[in-house]
Order: sequence, then structure tokens, then C-alpha cells
Amino acid sequence: MKVLKVGDRALLVELDGGPATEAFHAELLRRRATGALPAVREIVPAARTVLLDGVDAPERLAAELTGWEPAALHARVGQAVEVPVRYDGPDLPEVAALWGVSVEAAVRIHTAAEFRVAFCGFAPGFGYLTGLGERYEVPRRATPRTAVPAGSVALAGPYTGVYPRSSPGGWQLIGTTDVVLWDAEREPAALLTPGTRVRFTAEGGR
Repeated sequence: MKVLKVGDRALLVELDGGPATEAFHAELLRRRATGALPAVREIVPAARTVLLDGVDAPERLAAELTGWEPAALHARVGQAVEVPVRYDGPDLPEVAALWGVSVEAAVRIHTAAEFRVAFCGFAPGFGYLTGLGERYEVPRRATPRTAVPAGSVALAGPYTGVYPRSSPGGWQLIGTTDVVLWDAEREPAALLTPGTRVRFTAEGGR
């Protein structure tokens, strides 16, 4: 773990990788929920970093953080967000082939996993979800699509994501959902926020 001061009231914590970052982020949320974390206005996780913004005493908190030993991320608390999916994506057969299974088995693998939003980015409401494990990592497409429809459920590397709006993209498309990922009239506007548990369910009998 490396802690860097950013400006007058922020810290950037660099970690060894995705699992370590998720565990550290979960530890931050746990300590904040129990009142054991000094005042921090915002906690923003990314793939290998966590930004702490609005810190009253950054030097003191930085010294505390370097002594932390967050537990590995095992138990996941809180109710999971359920996302119904039509597994009709054009890349599903290719993903199944990469996994060495049938299309039906690929759907079962995806729906059996429990996901967690590691961090958000790319577009408002887009969450990077982990949960499949290294065995099921897939590459991005060699040629990105110029337009991926909103609601597309997709895979890339270790992540699953759902496109909240139509946009270019190079992820492998395995299905579609009607769930609204971003609604400015909702509080919070993003359905999937860092730390949220997510389960995908199959529509249409697959």
C-alpha cells in the first residue's frame, strides 16, 4: 500500500491489484459505518486506487492507513440488486467457446456468480463488477463497435458491466436488460454503486 497526498485535503491510496483494492474499499466503508473512520467527505475506488477526498487531517489519516491490514473480501453483506437478463447477446457463443462450455452452461455460470461493484466509471451509472474469477476472463473485441445499445450486459477482462446508455464499446456482449442503471430523478441516481452486491437472473428460460 502506498499513500499519496493530493492537494490540501485528499489522499490517493495505491494498492497491489483489484482484490486488494476491493478489500481496502470494503474496510473503509465498514469503518465509516461504525464511526471508526475520521471524517472523509468522499471515497472513490478505481481499479488499483482509492481516493479519499475532504479529509480534515490527511497527514494523520495517512499514517493510520499504512498500519491497516484489511481482511480478505469474503462475506458480502447487504441485499443484492437483481438484474434480469435476456441472454441474447451476439458475442455469447464466442464467450462460451472461450470458456470451453455450451451457451447454456455459460449462462448458468454467469447467473450462478455473485458480483460486487468494484468501482464505477466510463459513463454515469456504469459499474465494473467482479465475481467470475480468473478462469472466466475474456479479452475485449479486436474491433470495438461504434454503438453498443443501452442495457447491454457485457464482459471484458475480469469485469462484467451493463451499458447505461448507447455508446461505442469493445466489450463482449452476452445479453440485454431493461433495468435502468442511471436516473437523475432517483436518489442515488446510479443503481450500482461501489460495494453493491449484484445477481444476474436469466429471462426466457435459459
